[in-house]
Amino acid sequence: MDFKPTSDQQMLSDSLRRFVAERHPLEARARLAGTAPGYSIEAWKQFAELGALGALFDPELGGYGGAPGDIAAVFEALGSGAVAGPFLASLLSGSCLASVGGGQAETLLNAIIAGDAVIAFAHQEPGSRYELGRVETAAVAGEGGWRLSGAKAVVSHGDAADQFIVSARTSGVADDEQGVSLFLVRAGAPGLSIRGYVGIDGARSAEVVLDQVEVGADRLLGPVGEAFETIEKAVGAGVIALCADGVGALDVVREMTAEYLRTRKQFGQPIGSFQALQHRMATVLIEIEQARSALTNAMAAFNGPRVSRERALSAAKYTLGCTAALVAEEAVQLHGGIGMTWELPLSHYVKRLLMLDHLLGDVDHHLERYIALGRAA
Repeated sequence: MDFKPTSDQQMLSDSLRRFVAERHPLEARARLAGTAPGYSIEAWKQFAELGALGALFDPELGGYGGAPGDIAAVFEALGSGAVAGPFLASLLSGSCLASVGGGQAETLLNAIIAGDAVIAFAHQEPGSRYELGRVETAAVAGEGGWRLSGAKAVVSHGDAADQFIVSARTSGVADDEQGVSLFLVRAGAPGLSIRGYVGIDGARSAEVVLDQVEVGADRLLGPVGEAFETIEKAVGAGVIALCADGVGALDVVREMTAEYLRTRKQFGQPIGSFQALQHRMATVLIEIEQARSALTNAMAAFNGPRVSRERALSAAKYTLGCTAALVAEEAVQLHGGIGMTWELPLSHYVKRLLMLDHLLGDVDHHLERYIALGRAA
């Protein structure tokens, strides 16, 4: 099997990297992070015009990609520039819409691809600990629709969303994979409260509380109580995206550190000539290639049997988390005291890498999941 990007994927990646380098400077990202929506709306539309959003979805759904390699090509380019924007939110919500199908889903997905709508995926809860089936938000059937109550945590770009795809339990107990349904909720719905905030990496998230939020029967996405598979597949696509984002950022951190070692002098010679530092950089390079290989393995397994797919995804996310921590520590130490200053671009990449570990499951969660799936195989 050939794991190299296709010519179309390589062309898209090169175009996005050039656009990011020329039109999306890190300084602008840092300036926008403090206030909602946390990204440039003009740049968001330009990314859509370049095809960054269309590449995430199948041609039958209005996109022109949708394969794991397409998702990885987009997010690796975004990671190389530490780009802010609701890309992950769009991938997660769009994947759910693609799975459930129907006229309403198709219309919303086309709006996402065109950059005309931001739809956030509100699934994780304060006590869920990354477990996809642990949903306590309740949906009670009423006259002509549903009434939703509960809380959602760390909703990516939730304070910029026009609508939310909300998971809620329609039957069963909190840990039951069966009985979870998906609902479409407008951002201004009565009873819906949103508290946005910025993370240490400059990316914005939100805490979302639903207090007897009423939605019509037509706002139910897919069959009642059968959303778990849709959620799991969407999160799997999100894991591919995050791992690719991380690999893109890791490459930049490695190059920044190598360049610093080539130019910083001590005792009249570049510190990169010291053997001890060369050994540390060799370890960094090897670990980054391990993360890249784990991502490639997850991409290859993505459309295969469920257990193989989920194990490969957990392995990739675990490997990225471990590699990100090691490379971040080495980069900061090798730069010395300036390594974590706000003015140095390196610090922004380091924070992004460390936060990637906590999105869609950290190293502890995915290691435990990998072991559990191995027993089930």
